[in-house]
Amino acid sequence: MVIKMKTDIEIAQETVLEPVVSVAERVGIRADDLELYGKYKAKISEEYLCGIEGNPDGRLILVTAINPTPAGEGKTTVSIGLSQALGRMGKKAMLALREPSLGPCFGIKGGAAGGGYSQVVPMEDLNLHFTGDFHAVTSANNLLAALLDNHIQQGNELGIDTRQVVWKRCLDMNDRVLRNIVVGLGNKLDGVVREDHFVITVASEIMAILCLASDMKDLKERLGRIIVAYNYEGKPVTAAELNAVGAMAALLKDAMKPNLIQTLEHTPALIHGGPFANIAHGCNSIRATKAALKMADYVITEAGFGADLGAEKFFDIKCRIGDLSPDAVVLVATIKALKYNGGIPKEELAAENLEALKCGIVNLEKHIENLQKYGVPIVVTLNSFITDTSAEIDYIKRFCEERNCEFAVSDVWEKGGEGGIELARKVLHTIETKPSNFHVLYESSISLKEKIQAVAQEIYGADSVSYMPAAETQLRKLEELGFGNLPVCMAKTQYSLSDDPLQLGRPAGFEITVREAYVAAGAGFIVVLTGTVMTMPGLPKRPAAYGIDVNDDGIITGLF
Repeated sequence: MVIKMKTDIEIAQETVLEPVVSVAERVGIRADDLELYGKYKAKISEEYLCGIEGNPDGRLILVTAINPTPAGEGKTTVSIGLSQALGRMGKKAMLALREPSLGPCFGIKGGAAGGGYSQVVPMEDLNLHFTGDFHAVTSANNLLAALLDNHIQQGNELGIDTRQVVWKRCLDMNDRVLRNIVVGLGNKLDGVVREDHFVITVASEIMAILCLASDMKDLKERLGRIIVAYNYEGKPVTAAELNAVGAMAALLKDAMKPNLIQTLEHTPALIHGGPFANIAHGCNSIRATKAALKMADYVITEAGFGADLGAEKFFDIKCRIGDLSPDAVVLVATIKALKYNGGIPKEELAAENLEALKCGIVNLEKHIENLQKYGVPIVVTLNSFITDTSAEIDYIKRFCEERNCEFAVSDVWEKGGEGGIELARKVLHTIETKPSNFHVLYESSISLKEKIQAVAQEIYGADSVSYMPAAETQLRKLEELGFGNLPVCMAKTQYSLSDDPLQLGRPAGFEITVREAYVAAGAGFIVVLTGTVMTMPGLPKRPAAYGIDVNDDGIITGLF
């Protein structure tokens, strides 16, 4: 008899959720401090957030991973399972995660609510429109674009050079045909004809600003610093000069408040913001993380994709700007993914293969070395599959312990919090016995090229960095404009430590190619584009959207 495995959405829909007011009570939030979005979602009021600022901070645990592969790693699933395990052990734990983008939901990756018996719910709401934060970011971004083009149309008092407009429109959907467009076609009243572009909403600077702003005052100051274009003299033109800040802030007012939902085991979860890590800074909001630290003894957060992207940006951008100091890092790997890095085809990953494992484990080794450079103690966890063998597990365990890392097998997909007890114990032991000496990779005072080189050589393992002529000019101009003290946000493929997605394992002897650089002055970092990474993804040949539907009873199916 064949036993059919339940899908993630089936598991989520079978769960009896607690009202969000009951979930809030677990961390001392009163019903009056919630702004309800139905029965199971809420935003936390500004009054409450201000009231907890004097509370002591809990311990901050970052969950990251090796480079993603088609075999899957399960970083979000492990994050959620760890929080549930700590709850089962009587610890006051809380999650602080990103919101999913609609692009991957309908594209190739699917949703981002965890999996199996370690999910945040309601997963359909979270993966779709949720509380409208992404729509608010999209609207604020495109309002600024509309005001910019209207200013040019209405006489262009600021002398904007239409060949140097750098602000792009955005859409929270994978739509490759919008990458490069022409606007203003038609008659004179339809605007000035110029080339324009779209990025996906999670790559918008406004998404980054939402996630890095500490309060409304800081939000407005950051919005005002956004550079939208350069004038005929080559000087930057800002959103403040377009008188756009107040209206943009009005659209973002509610989006600034963190969202509260729950896990399948009713652990409170703050879900807020969602920049991708391959094209943006890859972390949830500073506001949500700091609020969670004031409400719980242990806060689990994650950073997108592999540690070479998400963790690096978490440390060098989010922690730098938000004055955060993580206490431990959980590094997620799977045996299948390590064997894939060892050159084994996806179809053969289920079979035991110690030789392939030994070849592919160099990817894990490099991520361990990278994380150790930040002075934060590491726990490596193996997200388990039924095909894993004891010989393979024992090999990885010895490998990690030889490198001064705690090791635990995680079985949270199948068993929820119960399957994360071993990991939770190792995390607690690490926090109690290994002090964190966190520090950033580079100082703000060094040049932009030195920062790029530090990340490329120290984190990616590159021999050198080359610059396209346009990037050379852009970096020089950014330093002349006074932006040389900002951290760098590297846009790079997530599939490899290099900028070539086909180089698996631990590439050596390669060069990182920088093709473009621009300032996100409001967010407070320099975006550096490498390789062929795109800020507006496309859909695959068979998008996930093909399998999503709603039945006659209004139940969503096919969302995973």
